[in-house]
Amino acid sequence: MEHIAALLLIVGCSQDLSSCHELPAPVSIYEKATECDAELPIALRQFDGFRPRVMATCVAVDPALEEQDAELVWDIGPDGRLTAAIEVPRMTVASIAGRRTAE
Repeated sequence: MEHIAALLLIVGCSQDLSSCHELPAPVSIYEKATECDAELPIALRQFDGFRPRVMATCVAVDPALEEQDAELVWDIGPDGRLTAAIEVPRMTVASIAGRRTAE
């Protein structure tokens, strides 16, 4: 069974969702996704009343990405739902198809 970690993302928003910002999670990374899921309701209660709307989610993190420049991206959809993912930016590598030799 592959080891999957999880990141706890907490976002506080204005009532109309026009302004949203990440809030500091009490513990931001968990060894197991199930640990994050168990802490999510507790973290939400800690931020109750901090902003008009507070949302949280656990985002699966592949530990193999630890050495890569991964980025957490999140969005609040038109339905008011928080979505988040860990993305690794694509890298373009240039190569030379042929090699010239000096004549």
